[in-house]
Amino acid sequence: MLRRAAFITGLPLLAILLTGQVDERRRQIDATPFSHAPCSVLDNRPCTPYHCSIFKDGPCIPEIDYPYGQDLRLTIQSAPPEQDAAKYQRPDHDLNTITDLFAALRSCWSPPPAEAAREGMQMSVRFSFRRSGEMIAAPRVTFATSGVPADTRATYLKAINDSLDTCLPLKFTAGLGGALAGRPIAIRYVDNRALGKTSQQQ
Repeated sequence: MLRRAAFITGLPLLAILLTGQVDERRRQIDATPFSHAPCSVLDNRPCTPYHCSIFKDGPCIPEIDYPYGQDLRLTIQSAPPEQDAAKYQRPDHDLNTITDLFAALRSCWSPPPAEAAREGMQMSVRFSFRRSGEMIAAPRVTFATSGVPADTRATYLKAINDSLDTCLPLKFTAGLGGALAGRPIAIRYVDNRALGKTSQQQ
């Protein structure tokens, strides 16, 4: 009888101890995003698991890299640095990833000729694709360098439209086409060519 009473009395105490251990494990988990602390059976320090599991007691915080925002944003330079040359080469296959898409769009860019261009000029446009790789509508200008004459802005917008028209329609895989359809894409064109220095040398 006494053993049974001791056992019944000890159950709540055992539950409290176990709850405290679970809470302690929860407090030890590193919930900082992008901590890049890999989980391992040989590692006794806190980590952020990449995969959630029903066999894991405690909170599960998957570590997922989000390289892009709600809309896809891309910067294209007229004179890209040498280390980025590979990013400006058009893929030789159907576009299957966002990286492929960005490389294709970079390779399309043909800036205005030096005599009609403006050093440091920037212009941003926004548009969307259909599943077929065609644009839903003409690009809409969302930004242009302030203080630039209207004819210069028109020159750059024409260069942007001509460059995109030359490349379209893009060839998407079924998966990428479905993911991109209707999604806004914002491109910032930067004319970083040394136009002043070039004209002085000539």
